[in-house]
Amino acid sequence: MQHIFYEIFATILATMTALLPIANPLTTVAVLPAIAAHLTPTERAIQVRRACFYMAAILVVFLLAGAVLMDFFSISIPGLRIAGGLIVCKFGFNMLFPPAEQTHEQNLNNKRDISFSPLAMPTLSGPGSIAVVISMSTGVHSQTALPIWLGYLSVVFGILLVAYTSWLVLRASERLTSLLGADGIEAVSRIMGFLLICIGVQFVINGIGNLLHDPLFWPELLTL
Repeated sequence: MQHIFYEIFATILATMTALLPIANPLTTVAVLPAIAAHLTPTERAIQVRRACFYMAAILVVFLLAGAVLMDFFSISIPGLRIAGGLIVCKFGFNMLFPPAEQTHEQNLNNKRDISFSPLAMPTLSGPGSIAVVISMSTGVHSQTALPIWLGYLSVVFGILLVAYTSWLVLRASERLTSLLGADGIEAVSRIMGFLLICIGVQFVINGIGNLLHDPLFWPELLTL
């Protein structure tokens, strides 16, 4: 029983560690004042809460549908991990080395509902987060420490914790902006970018390792 609790905790922690740097609510804190300037504080709070709900829903759907999508498109687990790692690395490099001219101004002055787009998609749950949860879906099937349903439940709980953390951060956006300032938020984003690169590289390493240990890989390689 203690071993099962340890595996559940490890799965939840791994989910949060992989998703939080990619979702990076601090980056959303930096752009929220611009895209929500036309909203009242009450309307902004409603939009933030709804965006975090959408974020959790999007990630849970892709988590549950990940195995089906892989079977439909004949995508292998190593291929998914390598592709997901490259995507995560790309986001990490963009955060660590942002473009010289980067603007967050968006033409949203007349848009009353910003919860789904751009807050939930693609800001909080973009391609990087989706790639991570699909990879976790395959990981649930490949691990043997937990029953599949319990593995999925642990990852879902981790996603919900990430969404709740994002809501707490965005709810305190004005205080965080005044406390950290633009330079502080940029520094934290760069640190998270470095963590993302490390996570992405590890995904690629795991994918290549799985590929090299796949007995079906070598015959196919020799026939090329």
